[in-house]
Amino acid sequence: MRLDIELFGTVFQNPVVLAAGTCGFGRELVDVLDLDALGGFVTKSVTLEARKGNPAPRVAEFRAGMVNSVGLANPGMEETRRDRLPWIRDNVRRARVFVSIAGHHVEEYHRLVEGLDAADGFVGFEVNLSCPNDLRRGGPPFALDPEAVRAIVSGCRARTERPLLAKLAPNDPSLATTARIAEEAGADGLTLVNTLPALLLGDLDGDPVLGAGPGGMSGPALLPVGVLAVHAARGATSLPLVGAGGVLAAADAVSYARAGASLVQVGTASFADPRAGIAIAEELRRWGRRQGVTRWTDLVPFERRT
Repeated sequence: MRLDIELFGTVFQNPVVLAAGTCGFGRELVDVLDLDALGGFVTKSVTLEARKGNPAPRVAEFRAGMVNSVGLANPGMEETRRDRLPWIRDNVRRARVFVSIAGHHVEEYHRLVEGLDAADGFVGFEVNLSCPNDLRRGGPPFALDPEAVRAIVSGCRARTERPLLAKLAPNDPSLATTARIAEEAGADGLTLVNTLPALLLGDLDGDPVLGAGPGGMSGPALLPVGVLAVHAARGATSLPLVGAGGVLAAADAVSYARAGASLVQVGTASFADPRAGIAIAEELRRWGRRQGVTRWTDLVPFERRT
């Protein structure tokens, strides 16, 4: 099965992309995997200022996945522009890179786009509207506020010609409406979904397992949530969709494709095995040969369902 797909003005050699927060800026994993064997990756979410993140422990496993509360730890916009993006430009050839951006206020997203847009080495921005474990945000994520979604995406659109992916929330009761708002505001695609708000308590003391208390749930338990979100968004928009949540094997990627996702992101699986994304791409080729599927794109319904 041919896995290449043309999207966002470029060609992805395969549909498997490492999710934001799972591979740093690429350099962190270069000694353990070939980044250029991937379809691409999304950088850690970048904020205006450097952040140390939330108190440890930041990650905890449970039977169906994991909960994390990293808190958007990152080097900040200036260091990203000065060091991280030049390294990507000089060392990543075939993998397509999106820079994730996040902020506490609408205007911070706009300033990030203005500050990073002139740099080389990446295709576009993934606009993180849905991080559930940013303690400094002090309220629901922007993805659950339609006017904030419109203001953030439209402002970013006015400041760049690069592709924009709006990353939406799994717990949005009006996800189809939010998808349409993001499209109207200028998004070129949607990433579905971010982690789901969750809490793990110790079985002996009942205290939160994570240092920050609640966090975001990911892993196998998130798969049907993400597939449902992609299916709902495909009914509301014709934008390219990126499926994220619980992709551990080729069958999971195929489920997202059948629902309408052109690309899939691998996150939690990479914590167990940094090479999981490459293994899934190879498994997809074998799956296609067994099933007689010629191209990955044959699996994906691009048109909006009615």
